[in-house]
Amino acid sequence: MSTSSPLRVLIIDADPERRALLVQGLHSNNCLVLERASITLNLLDSLPQLQPDVIVIDADSPDRDTLENVCMISRDQPHPIVLFTDDDDEAKITQAIRAGVTSYVVKGIAPERIKPILQVAMLRFAEHQTLRQDLASAQNQLAERKLIERAKGIVMQQKNMSESAAYNLLRKMAMERNAKLADIAAQVVDLAQAFT
Repeated sequence: MSTSSPLRVLIIDADPERRALLVQGLHSNNCLVLERASITLNLLDSLPQLQPDVIVIDADSPDRDTLENVCMISRDQPHPIVLFTDDDDEAKITQAIRAGVTSYVVKGIAPERIKPILQVAMLRFAEHQTLRQDLASAQNQLAERKLIERAKGIVMQQKNMSESAAYNLLRKMAMERNAKLADIAAQVVDLAQAFT
């Protein structure tokens, strides 16, 4: 988040009076309001052009359609999402957070609170994205290790080799072909499965 350029905020609120208050509060906090739209399927298509820093949804209560759209945005084009609402029902809060809402704010949007709420949501979102990437990387590394172990076992059995000799053979093949060890291991496993 840059301090020199205004925060790009996409507003989603069907109520014109409430939306006008939110727009006023955002403008007083030097935010650039991109669009005031209802949350629909075409919203997902417009996100790449709009490039919001944060999405703000203002609703009496998050309904099923809103939560489904939030879920699709979080899955396909993740953004920090702040939900301002009057609904403090614990089940609704849980559903909203599971759908991908970064910050669920109940009862009232005082202008002086808007920018800190958006900043916290963006920081939480960034942290969550980092954790997701770290988890995906760890899962990928584990999957690659399992694949290499399987390939080693196949080579050991087929060539009657020790574990270290099988590993060294796989590494040599990877270096000769300028490929990742995991890719060579996948080829070995695929070939073995083709002949069983």
